[in-house]
Amino acid sequence: MATANTNLSEFDRSALPDAGDFKIGMVVSEWNSEITTALHKGAYDTLISCGVPSQNLKTLNVPGSFELIYGCKSLQRNGMDAIIAIGSVIQGETKHFDFVCQGVTQGIKDLNVQSDIPVIFCVLTDDTYQQALDRSGGKHGNKGVEAAVAAIKMAAIKRG
Repeated sequence: MATANTNLSEFDRSALPDAGDFKIGMVVSEWNSEITTALHKGAYDTLISCGVPSQNLKTLNVPGSFELIYGCKSLQRNGMDAIIAIGSVIQGETKHFDFVCQGVTQGIKDLNVQSDIPVIFCVLTDDTYQQALDRSGGKHGNKGVEAAVAAIKMAAIKRG
């Protein structure tokens, strides 16, 4: 397991580029909202603590993880330096999980290939609700924090 013995919230703030004028978008799925709200809070708080001004942060809510793709695409048109796609898909009794996970992954990959605005994948794809809790502020930290750090690094690369 990739997160075994790993805290997703640990990072060296001093090793990050200056983020004082970055514009970062966050697209948040409303599905599994307890999880996505916690991921968004982790990302938002990290971006603020790393110097991104609150007025440079834009949050867009979408109904579900599949809709993250369109939401991210629409924010790419708004002059963002990076966008974080925040979602949570939890295995159920049908193949719907597989189709949503594959579609979202491919869609976000396509956005990264087709645009010069990086989109960070912060979509939990867990077998259980407990696994999602563990990765959204639980025993493994918060994947939103990790995504915010990635967004800062990718925004710096974009600006070159």
